[in-house]
Amino acid sequence: MNRLSVLCLVLGLGLVTGCERVGEQGDRPETALAFPLPDRPVSNLGANRFSTETARDSVNEAQKVMDLAAISEGMTVADIGAGEGYYTVRLAERVGESGRVLAQDIDRNALSALGERVSRERLDNVSIKPGAPDDPRLPENSFDRIFLVHMYHEVAEPYAFLWRLWPALREGGQVIVVDVDRPTDQHGIDPLLLSCEFREVGFELVQFRDEPELAGYYAKFERAAKRAAPADIQPCRGSSNDTNRAAS
Repeated sequence: MNRLSVLCLVLGLGLVTGCERVGEQGDRPETALAFPLPDRPVSNLGANRFSTETARDSVNEAQKVMDLAAISEGMTVADIGAGEGYYTVRLAERVGESGRVLAQDIDRNALSALGERVSRERLDNVSIKPGAPDDPRLPENSFDRIFLVHMYHEVAEPYAFLWRLWPALREGGQVIVVDVDRPTDQHGIDPLLLSCEFREVGFELVQFRDEPELAGYYAKFERAAKRAAPADIQPCRGSSNDTNRAAS
């Protein structure tokens, strides 16, 4: 397949383990040390399949999300935390031969399974790339949309992750988040806390909708005028006052 980027797996990728606050783990990557830790727990890595594809298609999940995100032919899109590729394959069909989809995950087993699926289904407009817990490893100024579907609560270094994601958007590009309103150690995140963490790094919330068909909510962010310096980022409170900053 002349356009398919075959797996580029990196041995020893760090994985998020446990549901305790990240600061108690004591094993942060050096590349994240300039950024604050989240003032909240982080979910352990869940199953790569949020639900069965049949169940998700029965409520038109991907179709609805892609419609809300205005995905069209020719776009370049990233699917972060792609897992086994529920969104990847549907995005590939929507953007067409003139578009591109980059599927990323930190789970090399998931990437291996996804690579086999991409090859089997002859998705020549899909590339696969490993990421890191603090870095999605996306090329700058490259994406019209970046999808974070049922995965943001598992990001161990959210501020470093979002800071490095910021430059990957093209002018007018958007980050699409689908998640569930429940505690971050239970595979969800309060939407006010989500918005606060994005805002601290340099994003603006431009759309929010509760969507029963998604078993959660839909949020869309754009880049603000500038990205915060790592030293200026203040962790948002992971408590009942999720919109407040943590005390210095």
